[in-house]
Amino acid sequence: MSDLIIKVENLSKRYRIGVKDETHDNLTGKIISWIISPFTNFRRVQKLSKFNNDDAQDIIWAMKNISFEVNNGEILGIIGKNGAGKSTLLKILSRIVEPTSGQATVYGRVASLLEIGTGFHGELSGRENIYLNGTILGMTKSEINKNFDDIVEFSEVGKFIDTPVKRYSSGMYVRLAFAVAAHLNPEVLIIDEVLAVGDAAFQKKCLGKMSETARSGRTVLFVSHNMHTIQNLCSRTILLEDGKIVLDGKTNEVVGHYLRQDTDKLIEGENNLKKWHGSRKSFGNLRLTAVRTLDKNGEICTIFNIYDPITIEVDIKNITDNGFVLSFMIHDPQANMVYHIRSQDSNIVTQHLNSKTTVRMTIPELKLVENTYSIDIWLGNYFDLLEDHVENAMTFNIINQGHSVAHLKSIIHETGQWEIV
Repeated sequence: MSDLIIKVENLSKRYRIGVKDETHDNLTGKIISWIISPFTNFRRVQKLSKFNNDDAQDIIWAMKNISFEVNNGEILGIIGKNGAGKSTLLKILSRIVEPTSGQATVYGRVASLLEIGTGFHGELSGRENIYLNGTILGMTKSEINKNFDDIVEFSEVGKFIDTPVKRYSSGMYVRLAFAVAAHLNPEVLIIDEVLAVGDAAFQKKCLGKMSETARSGRTVLFVSHNMHTIQNLCSRTILLEDGKIVLDGKTNEVVGHYLRQDTDKLIEGENNLKKWHGSRKSFGNLRLTAVRTLDKNGEICTIFNIYDPITIEVDIKNITDNGFVLSFMIHDPQANMVYHIRSQDSNIVTQHLNSKTTVRMTIPELKLVENTYSIDIWLGNYFDLLEDHVENAMTFNIINQGHSVAHLKSIIHETGQWEIV
């Protein structure tokens, strides 16, 4: 028990939501509604504090019977779709809202960054808010003074430190808020998706600080939709769905399960594969009509393990005897192109085909690190003039299961051939 810092037992939270009133399409019904409206409004006020029927139409459970434990020094990732209960859980652990039932015990001081402006007073300056937040965390003025210069330096808002924070941009707000939360020595640091507001360099800086925080023996709870960040930062992850814990375990296994759920739904509705996700430019008659990614067994798949083969398959129509040229561009989430593969660099023959055909291109061994990647498709005629171009035609995910590849900073992982001479 000495290593235990968070204990959650059968935690539940319910809310009452609005329900549309029954409308009347005749004069008699409207008159009756107007007459009884005072009584209807009185009943609504009474219901605000009463939950007689937990299965009522206007009751929603944001969380239901969640239990887990976190040890000191852990970096715990929490993932799930929007509305899964992630933010509600963090707000309860941060003592912002009270649970409906169950309990959450935190053995130590908690600093949280849940949304832009949490814990800040807009009329106060950055300097004053640092002291305000430190006081809320239970720190003395001398402790805040000791960390003040580090906070300002990390946040990079020193020039504006005496400006009211209501005049800060969202990025400046997040910089200062994270710097305060991370440097005032909390035992537990709780971070929601708010870091996505910052620029790439600051996000990298924050991730490094969270790793440093964990190495110093403190605990981090981190919510994000960026699976690459979750995999790099967290050794353990919890997957929430409809307010319940679906999976709790090693990050790679949990993330893989989460990504496979989306893949299964996509395969169930194959028509979705023909809907482009990005922008399109078409100038000629040749047309791309569908795109799919296939695994080594030729099955439709959008999640691949590092070093797996991947096949990109497209359908093309209105082909002439002159043939065509085809290119695939694969980008990471930061829009860096990591692959550019062209049909004209191969020995494929595209002349004298039927007016409709399917083309497959296989990469024998994907060396991309864990992340989500998008595919752009460029289709030209035999004279290399653009006919059809679809940006972000589809996405696929790379996970790492069963390989000792960790904490890679590159996009592509190459083992190389090593020798001592």
